[in-house]
Amino acid sequence: MGFRRFKDRDGRQWEVRVRSREEWELEPVSENPEPARIARAPGYETDPFELSQEELQGLLESSTPAPQRSTKSPFKD
Repeated sequence: MGFRRFKDRDGRQWEVRVRSREEWELEPVSENPEPARIARAPGYETDPFELSQEELQGLLESSTPAPQRSTKSPFKD
């Protein structure tokens, strides 16, 4: 299964990943230095491939930084 990619206004590439009905994750792609972001899924559409560039840009602008995942090993003390 592929993920929807789009370019923002600044030319950075993002990949849209559906995490749940309520939440989509925007992952930076290629040379995009931005951190991953979490966006509230639009209530009127469940498929990111059906959204326009402008709608995706709006999601990006209203998104928040994704929480950092712990890189600590659970097997170490």
